[in-house]
Amino acid sequence: MRFTTERRHDDVVERHFVHDEIPGILWTPAAETAPVPLILMGHPGGLDRMYPRLAARARGTVAGGFAAATIEVPGGGDRPRLPGVEQARADLLRTLSAGGRVADELVERLVLPLVERAVPEWRTVLDALLTVPGIRGPVGCSGGPIAVGIRLAVTEPRLAAAGLFAGSYVPRAMFAEARLVTIPLHVLLQWDDDGNDRQLALDLFDAFGSAEKTLQANLGGHTGVPRHAAEDAGRFFARHLR
Repeated sequence: MRFTTERRHDDVVERHFVHDEIPGILWTPAAETAPVPLILMGHPGGLDRMYPRLAARARGTVAGGFAAATIEVPGGGDRPRLPGVEQARADLLRTLSAGGRVADELVERLVLPLVERAVPEWRTVLDALLTVPGIRGPVGCSGGPIAVGIRLAVTEPRLAAAGLFAGSYVPRAMFAEARLVTIPLHVLLQWDDDGNDRQLALDLFDAFGSAEKTLQANLGGHTGVPRHAAEDAGRFFARHLR
């Protein structure tokens, strides 16, 4: 892991890094403390575009007693494009604009290639992050795409809890994986998210195999998540990572 820049924002140190040609950002407490648990922050892609929202999430995460890290998704930002995913995304936008039904085949073409690339990348970056002084396990993950969170929860034994955002499509083929998830879950659903299939999100929550799982549904669109939802997620991680 090669750190490229370092900046301090009040009580937070922000370091940009590259690992195996994967760009990312790590946020840690500025003050010297005992090692803190790590939360992996997911996002839909475009690290520069998403930076203001990610930085705000990270500052809240660090204030809660954790470190936070994110990476650019495969095909996002300046990373090489994935032609099949690009075509699937264009097909999805055309379907939604026409008011049509999003077919399962289209969701699979869009999501599965991302999951299959992103999860191994997250795991190799996690290997490196856990060698950074001041960071320890257990590890949590927060955000989306939710399909990536599902695969991580099933395949990564260091993941102790997940706060997932039900704001993206999930292939029906992954419902079998959802039944294998056993770690505690806190799932956030925006009830009026026009770009999401609400019933699919509810069916997915029902499929999760975790003995402890919470669904928090709030009125509003995709970006209308209320402030108290982040506070509730913070308390969830505090229970399970500290």
